[in-house]
Amino acid sequence: MDAFPLLVLVAVSAAVAGLARRTPVPAPLLLVAAGLLASFVPGIPDYALDPDVVLPLVLPPLLHLAALDSSYLGLRENVRPLALLSVGYVLFATVAVGGVAYALVPELPLTAALVLGAVIAPPDAVAATAVARRIGLPHRIVTILKGESLFNDATAITAYRVALAGAVGEGMTWAGGIAEFALAAGGGVGIGLLLMGPLHWLRTRLRDPLLLNTLSLLIPFFAYGAAEAVHASGVLAVVIVGLYLGHRAWQVDFATRLQEEAVWKMIAFILESSVFLLIGLQLRIVLRGLDDYAPGEAAWYAVAVFAAVVVSRFVWVYPATYLPGLRQPGDPPPWTHPFVVSWAGMRGVVSLAIAFSIPETVHGGGEFPARNLLLFLAFTTVIGTLVVQGVTLPPLIRLLKLPGIDEQQSLLMEAQAQNEASAAAQRRLEELLTDPRNSLPPPLEERLRAVLERRRNAVWERLGAVNELTGETVDETYRRLAREMIAAEREVFVRMRDEGRIDDEMLRTLLRRLDLEEAMAYGKELAG
Repeated sequence: MDAFPLLVLVAVSAAVAGLARRTPVPAPLLLVAAGLLASFVPGIPDYALDPDVVLPLVLPPLLHLAALDSSYLGLRENVRPLALLSVGYVLFATVAVGGVAYALVPELPLTAALVLGAVIAPPDAVAATAVARRIGLPHRIVTILKGESLFNDATAITAYRVALAGAVGEGMTWAGGIAEFALAAGGGVGIGLLLMGPLHWLRTRLRDPLLLNTLSLLIPFFAYGAAEAVHASGVLAVVIVGLYLGHRAWQVDFATRLQEEAVWKMIAFILESSVFLLIGLQLRIVLRGLDDYAPGEAAWYAVAVFAAVVVSRFVWVYPATYLPGLRQPGDPPPWTHPFVVSWAGMRGVVSLAIAFSIPETVHGGGEFPARNLLLFLAFTTVIGTLVVQGVTLPPLIRLLKLPGIDEQQSLLMEAQAQNEASAAAQRRLEELLTDPRNSLPPPLEERLRAVLERRRNAVWERLGAVNELTGETVDETYRRLAREMIAAEREVFVRMRDEGRIDDEMLRTLLRRLDLEEAMAYGKELAG
């Protein structure tokens, strides 16, 4: 792809995603719709999904960011449902959907049907993260959905390779398929475990934030490439490394964490937006090869495969949730929880990227059976799950009356944690001040105590009553006034630079100091 169309794609996707933030429509749905409409506009170039670009260059950073933001402890607590979904369900869906396609489409070999099943079996990490971010789901459901999407791509890609080997005539056996799956999964985990320690050690030893952020950007590509080089799962290697680094991110320099968060948020915004727009833009490409099928016939196949994808997830999730020996220890969840988990299985760019990697020919030179139909069915399933399930999921959650995150309870936990930490900091401060080497003038000592008290009280104040005139809490009013004061100082510094009383270098130094103070005052809002 030329550089200019690529820049246009990024710019348009960012604009549409920005517009979505001003509407109640989730950004992925608006981006997909924009891509579908744009695919009919004359003169729009073909933005074909190249698996050689998406899998090694787009997937690793998105998986890495999702892993960094995931809870290692939460995933560990839900190992059983995660394994049943990311491994068991993907294999079950591969067989179930492949079986439906084999029964419906005349002359479609079973191996080719299983290729389709493997392609559309895994719910997408990007879609799951976007949904979890936008909708107030219970914490455990969010953990399960995000955790499943982290690991299921590895199962699907391996299942796809096994099915593809049989479809093109490489004579893959069940024993060979199991061995390949074990090699890919074990190798991916092993590479991740091998890399995570040295990479974390390097991150804690480097002191230059620019070098550390450069390393941070390279880590997912390095982990993915190292695993794929030995025919292991690059997906699992990236996820293992990301989970470990995220769990120990507190040991890295604060400046690095601040810069890293900003950089990765920007990268995630650009990639996620571009990916969903790209999905919609594939319509024109996948429709070209359907001349051998009547529109009604192709539509029937698409509806049937979509239904098989949706139903198979319910068929798997409910027994996995409630059957003895399969379900998580403890009290079983209400029926609404597995219902939402079942309905939230949206597919995405990974399925399309894998579909476009289906070769055009088999061994011997013949055409791959029904390749164009398989691309079409993968595309319609991705669009169907994103649109149908994505649109209906928010009202479904409201209808089922699932309890979302209790904001008051979260604030109370935050306040208690801050109170305990502040007490420890207070004891440490008093201990340090007894040492003559740490002697400070009384005003500076009081300033340290005031900062500590401010942090201790800030969360409690957010639990208090609101101002009847403004609707603000005391803490919100404090931060707004602090921001107004900082803005006044900033105007003075700029005026002094314009009058020649200070130079630009001094202005940047002063503005950076104000920026840091403003970040402290408005930290929670700026992070969101």
